[in-house]
Amino acid sequence: MSIEENETMTAFESVPIDAFFDREQSGPRAYEMGIVVLTKRQKELVDDLTRQLLAVAPELLTNVAERMTRLEDLAKSLAGFPSLLERANLTADVRTPQALIESLIRHTRDGDNTLQLPSKATLGKGFLVAKIHTFAALSKLSNNAGLDTGIGQAFRDETVSMMFLLLAEDVYLNLIQDGELNMDLRHQLALSLLLLWEHRADQSIEDISPVLQAVWKARRTLAPAFGTMMGTSELIMISFQMDEQWSQFIKTQLSDTEVSQAMEEFLFGISFEQINKLKSILHDKGIPAIGRDEVSQFLGEHVKTDVSLDYRDFFTQYSIRRDNARTRRRMNLPGPHRTLEDVFIRFVMEQNRETQNNDAYAQEA
Repeated sequence: MSIEENETMTAFESVPIDAFFDREQSGPRAYEMGIVVLTKRQKELVDDLTRQLLAVAPELLTNVAERMTRLEDLAKSLAGFPSLLERANLTADVRTPQALIESLIRHTRDGDNTLQLPSKATLGKGFLVAKIHTFAALSKLSNNAGLDTGIGQAFRDETVSMMFLLLAEDVYLNLIQDGELNMDLRHQLALSLLLLWEHRADQSIEDISPVLQAVWKARRTLAPAFGTMMGTSELIMISFQMDEQWSQFIKTQLSDTEVSQAMEEFLFGISFEQINKLKSILHDKGIPAIGRDEVSQFLGEHVKTDVSLDYRDFFTQYSIRRDNARTRRRMNLPGPHRTLEDVFIRFVMEQNRETQNNDAYAQEA
C-alpha cells in the first residue's frame, strides 16, 4: 500500500454517514460541470460497497464517505478552470479548441512538456491519480472487511481501466506529435485528448483497456525462451482466441519490423538493445535459449524480468519502454520508436475512423 493510501485509509476525520448518502442533494454535481467523478459503473460499485458495509462493518462507511468527498472536491476545483472545448478569454489572449489542437500538433520539442499543457490537463492528471489510489484502497478495504470477493475484484478492474486512461494520455501526445502520421488522424487524436482532459473519461480507451489487460495477463502465463521468439509465437496463438480487434492487429501489423520489435520489448520486459545484446551473447556461446531468471547473469546487470499483475508494474514497464522509444526517435537510433501501446491504439483509431467513413458513405449513398 502506498503512503498516500495508508494515510487516507487510517487517519480519517469523523464524517457523518448522512453526508455520504445525501450528497446528491448538495448542489450541482461536479460531473455536470465537465469532470466525470464516477462513471455509471463506478457509482454502482460504490453504492454496492456501501450497502454491504452497512450490513457488516458500518464503521467503515466514514472512510468511504471521506474518500468520495475528497474526489468530488478535486473535481469541483477542476471544473472552475475554463473548458478546453469552448472559447475562453484568458489573461493574455483568447484560447479556442481549434487553436489548442493546432498547438498540440505543432509542438515537436523534446523533453518534458508539462509547462506547455493547459492547467486543466495537468491538474486533471492529479485527480485521475487520486481516483486510481481511491479505487485501489477501496478494493483492499472490501477484502479486509470480508466482503464478497467479487466486489474487490471489480474495484481492481476499474483501477486498471483508469490506469489505461493515464497511459492513453501519453500515447495520444506521442501520436499527435508524430509527423509520419496522417494529419487528419492527428487532428482526431488531438480532439480525443481534449475530451479526455475535459472529462477524464474516454470510451475508446475503456473499450481498449480490457484487451491490453488480457494481453498482459497472457504475457504473465508465458515462459518465453530468451534468445528466441518462441514466446511471441505462443502469444500469437493466444491472441487468436482473444478480442477480434487484437487478432486483426496481430494478423496485419506484426509483419512490420517496428511492431515486432515493440512486441518483443513488451513480451520479454527488456529493451531492444538488451534483447540484441542477449541474442549476440547466446549466439557466441552456442546457447539456444535461457529462462527469465538467467537474463541478469548473462547481461551482467540486474534486469527485472519477472511479471506481476499489479497495475503499477504495468505502467512502470510501459513508461520505461516509452522513454526508450522517445530517446531512439530523438537520436535516430535503431529499434522501435513507438511502444506496443502506441501502435495498437493507433491501429484501433484508424480502424474506427475507417468504419465511420464507411458508415457516412453508406448513408450518403
